[in-house]
Amino acid sequence: MKALLCLVFFMSSMPLPSETPSERDARMEWFREARFGMFIHWGVYAVPAGEWDGTKHGGGVEWIQAKAKIPVPDYEPLKDRFNPVKYDPEAWVRLAKDAGMKYVVITSKHHDGFCLWDSEHTDWDVASTPYGKDLLKPLAEACRRHGLKFCLYHSIMDWHHPDYGTRAPWRGNADNPSPDMDAYTAYMKAQLKELLSDYGDVGILWFDGEWEPAWTHERGIDLDHYVRSLQPDIIINNRVDKGRRGMQGMSEDDRFRGDYGTPEQQIPARGLPGTDWESCMTMNNTWGYSAHDSHWKSTETLIRNLVDVASKGGNYLLNVGPTAEGEIPAPSVERLEGIAGWMETNAESIHGTQPNPFPKTPWGRCTVRPIAGGTRLYLHVFDWPEDGRLELRGLTNEVTAVRVLARPDDIVLLPDDADGRVLLLPGTAPNPVDSVIAVDILGEPEIEAVPFRPAADGALTLAASDAELAGETFKLEDRHGGTNVGYWSAAGDVLRFPVALPQAGELGLTLRLACDDASAGGSAEIRLLDEDGAIVSRQALEVSSTGGWETFAERPIGALPVPARGRYTVEIVPVEIPGDGLMNFSRLVLK
Repeated sequence: MKALLCLVFFMSSMPLPSETPSERDARMEWFREARFGMFIHWGVYAVPAGEWDGTKHGGGVEWIQAKAKIPVPDYEPLKDRFNPVKYDPEAWVRLAKDAGMKYVVITSKHHDGFCLWDSEHTDWDVASTPYGKDLLKPLAEACRRHGLKFCLYHSIMDWHHPDYGTRAPWRGNADNPSPDMDAYTAYMKAQLKELLSDYGDVGILWFDGEWEPAWTHERGIDLDHYVRSLQPDIIINNRVDKGRRGMQGMSEDDRFRGDYGTPEQQIPARGLPGTDWESCMTMNNTWGYSAHDSHWKSTETLIRNLVDVASKGGNYLLNVGPTAEGEIPAPSVERLEGIAGWMETNAESIHGTQPNPFPKTPWGRCTVRPIAGGTRLYLHVFDWPEDGRLELRGLTNEVTAVRVLARPDDIVLLPDDADGRVLLLPGTAPNPVDSVIAVDILGEPEIEAVPFRPAADGALTLAASDAELAGETFKLEDRHGGTNVGYWSAAGDVLRFPVALPQAGELGLTLRLACDDASAGGSAEIRLLDEDGAIVSRQALEVSSTGGWETFAERPIGALPVPARGRYTVEIVPVEIPGDGLMNFSRLVLK
């Protein structure tokens, strides 16, 4: 058998014909339409449920073998206790479908190497458990009955196989001084051939575990070719190759294979324009089932995450971790049912929509759908305005119709104000989590740049998420409890904000930033530019340590003179950048 498997490895390296942009668009169409899917992490790690030898392990409990460094002979008996007699794939798929999910991605094999189907190439599979039956095929059949795409997660890394190339004392390769990665790759391909031959069309192959040295870029290219030779229309994530940048999940350039990026446990601050991507996230703190992790996200958070992802042009892959008995935990069911209630009215504002055209929507998010003769804007209102005025800042298109999806008759359209259009809303929100207003306009959205203005108390807050980032090194991060500009390491990276100032005078400046000890001592200038781009005033900024890149502090930094009422640009321009970066910038307040 080993010689045959190696033949599979070497024969699979022939390249496939190139794909035209229109062919790629056709292949990716269902994925872009879906916007929402269910991730399922399930395996024998559900038996210990996050606890080993009296120690409870946090984080990803599907990693318990690695966390507790459990030798394979001690880990293998878990299969004798894996008996999911309560498994109901029909109920799982109905739950996903009701919540508006359009595809299901289940772990055929996670890093521990255990397989949820009866594989001819190993006994470390469900056929060797008391349950003894294939877990994947019934789910695939239920997905097809209900119109969902059936998809598979498959780990490249394998802690059980003796020939997997990166060794550890507790792994199955511990006694093998020279693991044969070619033999292991042939084994993996043989298993993938089973899955891609016996389970019908698979929508996505969701690879993972590619980061260890044993897996190389060349192997990623080869595996990508091989999978597409079996199912040419399949979608493959970028973890088949080595290009993704950690949990940000995005490949650095087009040398690396994969149809889409995979941000993990995070949502890109401004999306990833022109790129297909999918944020995978848990409902609590773990992917596999944990008996002691009660840190559940609220239904409100999950709905708003879904909306946030859709408004940025991505997909949201939301995880459940079933028990060893085959049940999706009750808190997961409760939250999915809550999402289903919201989607019953508002699904059209998610599926098949395009990203938000507005540079800023302080009241929530916006998704977009082309309609005959124009565009429908779906305004996702998280914060219902107390005065009933909802501003569409900078919108210049003619508005032809407005309705609240949950309450269609209560909108009054007011004349344009100075910065765009205003909707007058009824007094109470139809849904406290997210009330969706559909606004039909003629043509494609045309949004004029609108300057930021001081609030009623005179304070003008310029947040990282509002900035124009002119440069190539720094970027927005959704980390540290909020959004900040980080990786600010090039002198040519400049932050800019358009502002409208009501009078001459002096603006006191307060900056919220973070900086570690090693990078302290940097400097920058805060500049005020008039409409012709001339500098009218400036203030020096000396960056001192706040104690770390995640430790933010408010720092008063002087003042900017304002010569007259008018429109200006505020710039933050680096002067000297020591260490790893200038600072992590959170906001600048002018008052």
